[in-house]
Amino acid sequence: MFDDAILSPARDVLRRCEDVGLKLATAESCTGGLVAGALTAIAGSSRVVERGFVSYSNEAKTELLGVPAALIVKHGAVSAHVARAMADGALARSAAGIAVSLTGVAGPDGGTDAKPVGLVYIGCARRGHETAVERHQFPGDRDAVRHASVIAALTLVLRQLG
Repeated sequence: MFDDAILSPARDVLRRCEDVGLKLATAESCTGGLVAGALTAIAGSSRVVERGFVSYSNEAKTELLGVPAALIVKHGAVSAHVARAMADGALARSAAGIAVSLTGVAGPDGGTDAKPVGLVYIGCARRGHETAVERHQFPGDRDAVRHASVIAALTLVLRQLG
C-alpha cells in the first residue's frame, strides 16, 4: 500500500518519537489520513501514534481541532495560519507531545491563481516549542501531491524532533 519512500521516514519518525518519549497526533485535510495510515502500517506504531484527526471540511477543522472559523474565513483553509492552528489544535486535543497537520489543494480541481493545485501547508507543533509551518508547491496529479505531502510531513516531524 505504501512505498519505501513513505515507510522509511515513517519508521524513522516512530523510532525517534520512541527515543524521546513522545506520542504523536496527526491532523490531516488534503491527505485524508494517509500520514496516520503510513505510521500505523508499521508494527508497533501503537507505542507512538496517539490519535489522528481527518478534518477535511472547514466545519471539521473548527469542531475537531478548534480552528477559529474567522481564521478560515480570513486566510482560507489552505493557509499557513490554518496549518498552524490545526497542529496546535491536535496537540491541545490529545495526549501527544508532537502533532503534524496538512492542508492543501491536491487537485485536480479546486486550484486558483492564488492557491494552485499542489499547494500544501504543513504544520508541526511540539509541546514547549514554537510551531513550525512549511509551504510546499508539489508538481503532479492528485496522487503525486498527496504522496509528496506525506513524505514532507514526516520529514518535518523528524526535523522538529532533532
